[in-house]
Amino acid sequence: AGGKADYAWVPKDVVGRCEAALNKGVECVLETQVKVGGRLTVWGQQHDPETLAPAGARAYELPSLTASESAGIVTFLMRLPRPDARVVKAVDAAVEWFAANKIEGKRVEVVRGPQYEKGSDKVVVDDASAPTLWARFYDLDTGKPFFVARDGVKHDKVAAITRERRVGYAWYGTWPQKVLDAYPKWKQDVAKAE
Repeated sequence: AGGKADYAWVPKDVVGRCEAALNKGVECVLETQVKVGGRLTVWGQQHDPETLAPAGARAYELPSLTASESAGIVTFLMRLPRPDARVVKAVDAAVEWFAANKIEGKRVEVVRGPQYEKGSDKVVVDDASAPTLWARFYDLDTGKPFFVARDGVKHDKVAAITRERRVGYAWYGTWPQKVLDAYPKWKQDVAKAE
C-alpha cells in the first residue's frame, strides 16, 4: 500500500487497491476491540465474523480477552504511518489495559524429576525479580486470568488443568512489554505529527 522500497515497481492502481484493503482491515480491527463496561480494552484471540464478538476456537480457547494477540494488534496499529484519532484511542485503551492487567512477582518455571508425569512440568512460582507477565486469556466478565484443558472447563490456576495443556501451551508471556516499551516514543511522535 505504501509503494515503497521493494514495492516501488507496483502499479499505482494496485497500490490504491492495496491501500483500500488495508484501510478496511484497520476498520475491522478497530471494530473488534472489545468494550467492557463501555470502555475499550483489548481484543479476543478470535472474533465471530458476523457479530465481531470474541469467539472460541479449540476447546481450550474460549471467548476471552487475550494479551498475546492483542500485543501483536497494537504493534501493527502503532506502525501505521498516519494514525487517526480512532487508532490513537484504540492504542491508548489497550496500553491502559495492559498496564492494569500485568502480573508481577511470578515466573513460569520448568521443573524436572521422576516425581513429575513424563519427568517434567511447568509451574508458576513467586519471584520478586521476575519480568512482568500477562496471562494468555482473561475472562470477559471478571477480567481475571483463566486456564482451560481440552475439556473446555475454566480454571483460575494453571496448576488445575491437565499436564498436557499446562506444558503444551503458552499460558503466560511477556508479549505486551514490547508495546509498553515503545508506547512513550510512539505517543510523542503522534503528538509531533498533529
